[in-house]
Amino acid sequence: MKFIINSQLFAKNLQALSGVLTTNNNVPIISCFHFNLDGKTLTVKATDLETTIMATMELDEADGDNLNQIAVPAKLLLDILKSLSDEPITFSVDEATYSIEILSREGKYHLAGQNPESFPTMQDKGDTNSVVISASALVNAITKTVFAASNDDMHQQMSGVYCELSPEHTTFVATDAHKLVRYRRLDVASEEAKGFIFSKKPINLVKNILLANKEECDVTLEYNNTNVFFSFGNIFVACRLVDGKYPDYERAIPKENPFRLTLDRASFLNSLRRVSIFASQTTHQVRIKTGGNEITISAEDIDYSNDARERLACEYEGDPMEIGFNARFLMEMISNLDTETIVMQLSHPSRAGIITPVIDDENNKEDILMLVMPVMLANS
Repeated sequence: MKFIINSQLFAKNLQALSGVLTTNNNVPIISCFHFNLDGKTLTVKATDLETTIMATMELDEADGDNLNQIAVPAKLLLDILKSLSDEPITFSVDEATYSIEILSREGKYHLAGQNPESFPTMQDKGDTNSVVISASALVNAITKTVFAASNDDMHQQMSGVYCELSPEHTTFVATDAHKLVRYRRLDVASEEAKGFIFSKKPINLVKNILLANKEECDVTLEYNNTNVFFSFGNIFVACRLVDGKYPDYERAIPKENPFRLTLDRASFLNSLRRVSIFASQTTHQVRIKTGGNEITISAEDIDYSNDARERLACEYEGDPMEIGFNARFLMEMISNLDTETIVMQLSHPSRAGIITPVIDDENNKEDILMLVMPVMLANS
């Protein structure tokens, strides 16, 4: 096997795959990249056994007549490529020993490859259905939901992001029982109704690759009962779905929240950041007291005699109320919205609050709802 490729192009493609790499003493070969040379097309694959990422690259010069596959130590190869200038390099493999030689303007480097026969095979696609979504829409869907997914391994279904396809729209949902986000795309639909759960790691990898590409493109999402496949540009990602049934998230969303609090998003977020510094480091509790055209945001840490209080202008429709929230949850949600104004809908200090962005664009194709559970207020 021998080919010539630009070092920076090579590094960029391999870097996209590197996020899936893992160390597994039982399957040491998955710390390698799998190379397959077919004519002048090089396909590089990486896997952690649950997720496989593959990139294809077209080469100007290549020879794979005698040996067209090899497993290459990933970290070592990436470290070499990162240190090289932007230049063509020659990559060649001894078919008898799997010894690899990389030739650049600066010098010559040798590393030991491995027999690729034991490299895991990729999930079989079989019969799939598909839906197409723009890269920017998918990135937004992942960014605005994945942070709300549970980190509790005991509840696998809630540790991922639920995708619900329908003929009218596509919905992404994440929750950890304390907070919930429902992100809906009105411009993405499927002929059939279907729901499945993405694992956090692979969809974060997909998001990061799309962000690194910095180019708008369409992403084809294919799925069956056990796997989902993402295709865009020269990248292909296959990952296993989370087994099990996702909780009925619609039942958790209150239907009647008559009190309406309209706020400047940035001002509210900055106020929460300042006041929460003085909150209990155990509960992170902040109080929000509504009334008239302003709210009072306060926090205290009784153990250390620390407290803070700020007033913020708002528009409020409803009865006066005092309600407590975990400041971290509130800040996490509000920082993942990007409109100037947000609305918080409330009904009672013991019931969930709903946060939605105020969107003026009539052509907007997003529908975002965030839910946060209150915390019991400590005695004043």
